[in-house]
Amino acid sequence: MNVNVTGAYIYFEIPIFGGIAVTQTDLSLLVVTILLSLAAYFLGRDLKKRPGGAQVLVEKAVTTLRNLVSDTMGPHNVGWTPYIGTVFLSSICGSLIGMLGIFRSATADLSVPLTWAVMTSVIIWYNSIKRNGFLGWLKGFTEPVVVMTPMNLISEVAQPVSMAFRHFGNVAGGGVITSILYTALGLASTALLNLVSSTIVVPIVVLALGVLLFVLGKKQKKTVRWVFGIVFFVIGVLGLLQYTDILSGVPILQFGIPAVLSVYFDLFSGFVQAFVFSLLSMVYIAGACPPPEEAAQA
Repeated sequence: MNVNVTGAYIYFEIPIFGGIAVTQTDLSLLVVTILLSLAAYFLGRDLKKRPGGAQVLVEKAVTTLRNLVSDTMGPHNVGWTPYIGTVFLSSICGSLIGMLGIFRSATADLSVPLTWAVMTSVIIWYNSIKRNGFLGWLKGFTEPVVVMTPMNLISEVAQPVSMAFRHFGNVAGGGVITSILYTALGLASTALLNLVSSTIVVPIVVLALGVLLFVLGKKQKKTVRWVFGIVFFVIGVLGLLQYTDILSGVPILQFGIPAVLSVYFDLFSGFVQAFVFSLLSMVYIAGACPPPEEAAQA
């Protein structure tokens, strides 16, 4: 397996068009596509008039999405619901798939959100040309004055680029911070265990202190005290195991602590970025697809 130092791993290359690289990102997107397709098939078949629990949840989700599109883009644009839903679910699943530890987060590759952003821009341009004609669309770049043409052109390019970099930057930044945290916790684990296990006396004293704090905390109903008691007790036990070489080299601080950041970077931030990207897509497309009465007056 080859490594591309500027991005995802390259598994192999298809020998056409000068070589098409198949990367971790491609595999992640393929898995996401298959999973979403299977989910759509199984959740969409055998629909009943008296729905069960799964059908109720799916119908509620679809209704919520349609209402969001209708409120944001206008009732006349509700037909864009499948596109917005696809982008949103692809973004969510593309970010969360990295939590499995097997695949790479697809949205951590700039090419993925950039492709979605370009697709949105193409939709905007198509609808502008459809409404105003090709010459009318080109004329829009010269308004309000001809001198604004370069700025208008830059704005058309900057729109998809800014959408893509906003999404990519947050996901990739979270991955970098998590990687740095894992490395730092590994070094801190080694330093802590080496300090505690320097002699047999130190872990025994730490263990005894932990028991004392726990007992006093329980008796006095001091939560902080008995929590620290548990921490000191665990460190003392681990120090004894390290001293006897039973636990040598195990990065204990990497267990549990990164999970807190993972909840933010992988779950909360991934959801927020998917929602913001979808919302911007709705706003931009709605601008190119005004209500019929406004389009007739233009």
